[in-house]
Amino acid sequence: MTLRILGSLALGVVTGLFFLPEGIANMIGPLTDYSLAILLFAVGFDLGQDADLRQKIKDLPKMNLAVPFMIAIGSLTGAVLGGLVVRLPVGDAALVGAGFGWYSLSAVIITQTYDVTLGALALLTNVFREVFAFLLIPLVAKRVGHLPAIAPGGATTMDVTLPIIAANTDGQTTLVAFYSGTVLSILVPICVPFIIELLQHFL
Repeated sequence: MTLRILGSLALGVVTGLFFLPEGIANMIGPLTDYSLAILLFAVGFDLGQDADLRQKIKDLPKMNLAVPFMIAIGSLTGAVLGGLVVRLPVGDAALVGAGFGWYSLSAVIITQTYDVTLGALALLTNVFREVFAFLLIPLVAKRVGHLPAIAPGGATTMDVTLPIIAANTDGQTTLVAFYSGTVLSILVPICVPFIIELLQHFL
């Protein structure tokens, strides 16, 4: 799966650079949306085919409810530690990490209400998180475990990276991933403005 993802990404880069006519580039956005919709339909169809789905939902350990919050804490901690390495202020690093992979929303909020440069950094950081999630999810699922494979995707596990998780884990993990991505997506418009408010208040 990792090789397929890397190969597809490389093929896309080469095609975009050398072979794709400029007029067709405008069609990529809608095509991506439709492709994602088809993938999510396939995941939902696969889950719906499971006769024991309702029971599996009931059997999910209550500890799984903490998964998105643990991922949020890990994301913020990792961002702060990474910020220390590149000498980024702790508050700014936490603000970038609070995007949880949802690059479009977090970058817009930061750019419009706090700092343009930091907004650009948030955009790039969370875009790279999504790209690396495609590569890491199959490896983590195979080497570490199914549940930890949810973490790299962050907020994207409710949509973009959900098919990758479904392909490399099981039905229960897919359900937890969808729940986790939904909660993290809800947390982004809460955490990002909250951190900005703290930074503006104390600076």
